[in-house]
Amino acid sequence: MCQRENLNRRCFLQGYCDFLPEEKLFEAVKIGQEAVQLICKEVGALAAKCGKPKMLDAVKLPPPELYKHVEEIAGDELAKVLQISNKIPRRKAISDLEKRVIGILTEEGYVTTAMDSGAAESTLDLLEDEDEDEEVIVDGEVDEGDVHIKPSPKELPPQLFLEGDVKLVFKEVSSKFLRKRIVQGGKRSDGRTSNGIRPIDARCGLLPRAHGSALFTRGETQALAVTTLGDKQMAQRVDNLVDIEEFKRFYLQYSFPPSSVGEAGRTGAPNRREIGHGMLAERALEPILPSEDIFPYTVRVESTITESNGSSSMASVCGGCLALQDAGVPVKCSIAGIAMGMVLDTKEFGGDGTPLILSDITGAEDASGDMDFKVAGSEDGITAFQMDIKVGGIPLPVMRDALLQAREGRKRILAEMLKCSPPPSSKLSKYAPLIHIMKVDKDKVNIIIGPGGKKVKSIIEESGVDAIDTQDNGIVKITGKDLSSIEKSISIISRLTMVPTIGDIFRNCEIKSIAPYGVFVQIAPGREGLCHISELTSTYLPKAEDAFKVGDKVDVIEVNDKGQLRLSRKALLPDQASCSDATKTVNLGKKVTKKSAGSSAKDGATVSKEKSKKSSSGGSSSLIEKSSLVNGEATIG
Repeated sequence: MCQRENLNRRCFLQGYCDFLPEEKLFEAVKIGQEAVQLICKEVGALAAKCGKPKMLDAVKLPPPELYKHVEEIAGDELAKVLQISNKIPRRKAISDLEKRVIGILTEEGYVTTAMDSGAAESTLDLLEDEDEDEEVIVDGEVDEGDVHIKPSPKELPPQLFLEGDVKLVFKEVSSKFLRKRIVQGGKRSDGRTSNGIRPIDARCGLLPRAHGSALFTRGETQALAVTTLGDKQMAQRVDNLVDIEEFKRFYLQYSFPPSSVGEAGRTGAPNRREIGHGMLAERALEPILPSEDIFPYTVRVESTITESNGSSSMASVCGGCLALQDAGVPVKCSIAGIAMGMVLDTKEFGGDGTPLILSDITGAEDASGDMDFKVAGSEDGITAFQMDIKVGGIPLPVMRDALLQAREGRKRILAEMLKCSPPPSSKLSKYAPLIHIMKVDKDKVNIIIGPGGKKVKSIIEESGVDAIDTQDNGIVKITGKDLSSIEKSISIISRLTMVPTIGDIFRNCEIKSIAPYGVFVQIAPGREGLCHISELTSTYLPKAEDAFKVGDKVDVIEVNDKGQLRLSRKALLPDQASCSDATKTVNLGKKVTKKSAGSSAKDGATVSKEKSKKSSSGGSSSLIEKSSLVNGEATIG
């Protein structure tokens, strides 16, 4: 049983896992509780030995007579008001009833306006914490039961009450009547039973220009989720305490504007509540994402709450899952989230004492109930959970029952998500970037980068792609907006990194420079090889410049089997050639086709491999490494 020290602090439990079954999660919590009990015991012993007496502030609670007066005036009407199913009309009716109660008590002399001047506190003041970051949303998701009761500023004569005390008592009486209706009547404000789920509606593709979008509505809670895909440069950098850089390729941002609860307020940087809810939804969705090898995109999901009446973080999980599918992300499975509530002491309201667990709670049930237990996952297991309680503790069997009831609720929600209309798209958006993965020799990666990154920058500028990311293992990822620019960069990289073998013939190559010991021939853009002076002609040549000049076109053949460019022109001369009846020509960066030995290529130099008549079998493989274009799925050949 989780324990807390006073009613102004809530017991909190949260975690995330990889589709862990409910029974396994329950066992893990049980083991953790036993360890925490030992820690608490040692801390208590230390406090008893070295601790100081606690400082306790005296507070003055509203007098019991005030509870009696409020129930007599508003009891019957309050029971009817709490049956209004819609949130906004119910809030207005409760507010009007509160004003009537204050008016009647004032007329009867129980509340004096003279003493309230400058002394009485408004409901908002009573609900505000001294911590400036604490938010209060009436009948929303922020706990309204966690109220710091402040002492009355002045001593009042008997039977005279402050207006602030009346408002506080009215709120507590309303909560009591709501719990009593659920326990005795078996019905909640919207007419549901304890395990009922609110009506669900889902739509995908709502925003055609976005990479993926979904609008998820459950009762009076609605979330608009948008998925954006990017390359590795769009990953979120994480500040840590070590020197190793850390990046997140998936992150979810949760936004809860004041308009979602019918209020007007300033919208600024994310507050701690938005950060916490966003992290919970992010952890819930992360296990269903494919690995970076399969889907090399950075994925960002933004969930904006457009209307809230409880469980908006779980609506973000459902909407985020649909938005990921609409963006063409190959998720492992669908997941959903649900918030569970509870009335612990049912005997107080005429029940048999068995705790009553509620599925898919609203904001009012969160504020008036004893538990808010959010559980997200698939039909088979849980991916994230978060629980806070507003009582001294709950038995572990009650938590187990809540987990099992939450599983049944998730199954029903997942079934409704399958009815999404229009359904999620099965392919990448035409506006999403294309990512091409290719594998090159890891020793050639530095050739692609060049000194100071000059070469890779020139490839990006020449081809028009957005980015080229290289890894030490030889993996090259090319990101671009269109197929033509990616193909152009592939061609350039393939020429730069190709590994010639003996017998590869390069035709129509340009001499780029001349040295005393030979000439340098460009066999492909950016690739030059030495043709030694002894390999230029079949006869003795004192100086290369006597027979050749810069710009001349020559045919050469690779004669080195060590992966280095060692070229020969002499071997291709008529008196040196022998037994060649066919050649295989490969246009670099294009599809392999068979051509005659004398054919020429559009792009300048071509490479061909002579077949010897003595060879009876065996073909040559393309010099260009296999690669695949990522469009929904990415593989490395």
